[in-house]
Amino acid sequence: MHDILPDILSPGLKVIFCGSAAGRRSAEAGAYYAGPGNRFWPMVYRMGLTPVLFEAQRYRDVLAYGIGLTDLAKGESGADAQVADSAYHPPRLRQVVKSLAPSALAFNGKRPAQLFFGGQVQYGMQRDACGTTRVFVLPSTSGAARRFWDEEPWLELADWLRSRSPNPAN
Repeated sequence: MHDILPDILSPGLKVIFCGSAAGRRSAEAGAYYAGPGNRFWPMVYRMGLTPVLFEAQRYRDVLAYGIGLTDLAKGESGADAQVADSAYHPPRLRQVVKSLAPSALAFNGKRPAQLFFGGQVQYGMQRDACGTTRVFVLPSTSGAARRFWDEEPWLELADWLRSRSPNPAN
């Protein structure tokens, strides 16, 4: 089985964003967060993590801004309800995060975080870290999750990241 979307990762990142699995539109487009109703790219820009509003097709360029991208299920795509629990690989993500040691791991939605931690989670910074990496759970930016949308946890992550960097442009 092949990865639907490649990991965009390197050592020394500020944050790795981790979704459940590539959505149908993202898989078709071959780009992270490509669905027309997805708020990911506007939110990353609003947080001040990128100097311009990215188009989904430019997703590979996020490394230059200290941002990484991955999904917990790499080999399947679709809505969360369509992806089998067996497709998710928390141990792979733990190994990647411990190896790369970003400042933060941010789950885009509760489902991947619940599978990663093996239980219920709340939005915001989690008590448990992954190695030296702080873990955040954020409301999903998917258009399908609009009724759960709240930008506040995203902005809290932005504030936390700014507090860790002596120069916000880094």
